Amino acid sequence: MTGDIPFGEAEASLTAEVLREVLAGGADAFARLTSDEGAVDDFGFDPELTDDYLLPVLRLLYEKYFRVDLEGLEHVPADGGALLVANHSGTLPLDALMLQVALRDHHGAHRRLRLLAADLAFDLPVVRDLARKAGHVRACPENAMRLLGSGELVGVMPEGYKGLGKPFEERYRLQRFGRGGFAAVALRSRRPIVPCSIVGAEEIYPMIGSAPTLARMLKLPYFPITPTFPLLGVLGLVPMPTKWTIRFGAPIHTDAFPEDAAEDPLVVEKLAGEVKDTIQHTLNEMLEGRDSPFA
Repeated sequence: MTGDIPFGEAEASLTAEVLREVLAGGADAFARLTSDEGAVDDFGFDPELTDDYLLPVLRLLYEKYFRVDLEGLEHVPADGGALLVANHSGTLPLDALMLQVALRDHHGAHRRLRLLAADLAFDLPVVRDLARKAGHVRACPENAMRLLGSGELVGVMPEGYKGLGKPFEERYRLQRFGRGGFAAVALRSRRPIVPCSIVGAEEIYPMIGSAPTLARMLKLPYFPITPTFPLLGVLGLVPMPTKWTIRFGAPIHTDAFPEDAAEDPLVVEKLAGEVKDTIQHTLNEMLEGRDSPFA
């Protein structure tokens, strides 16, 4: 492994202070998780809880562990609805959470990303409360349309579990983008699509196998086997300290399409394919310029 994580005494002290502040209010925050207190919409989004308790913890991963670099942030609109479409990987969905930190902390308008999440996120105890409080919503066209109509920045990762749980040998090869539902939503709402390419997440939990029987028993889409999990138990859940880059591409505008374009399967498929090809090309380009996953 190359590339040590830069972590001096001042940074360690700041990290400890952040954790102390978060833990000090932990009891109140946990009680608030299971209530409607602080919610600003009927999805349950709680901006105050997210900013005060959830993002500070994720920020430590973003800044100190994955050391994320951002490129093309100017392509993300400063206001109004837009659909941010990204690749998905890493066994656990940390890439989606790092996107939230990136846009909230570093975008000029400090935009909040409302992520479309799979049903599983809302079926698991505690996870479902964290998801809704952080602004995630069940992935369906109706919810996406509502959010875009309200001027929200909506995040979608069309590969879903096929991307998240793909074998390590298939890293950075995009899986099928579903049926192109995101493209139909963009066409109906006439909102721009912002392609997003993430490099670094593929290596945090190298998936070398799976246990389908266990997955079925636990009602999970897959049960990963990595070099450290389940061999090392809980310690095996510590991600590899890879160096990440997130690149936002130029928006693909949909307001020039005919108003009924979303009803034409060929148009929808072509637009979805264009977005996928753009992301794959960008991933390939980013990988060519990368010396090591860790530096």
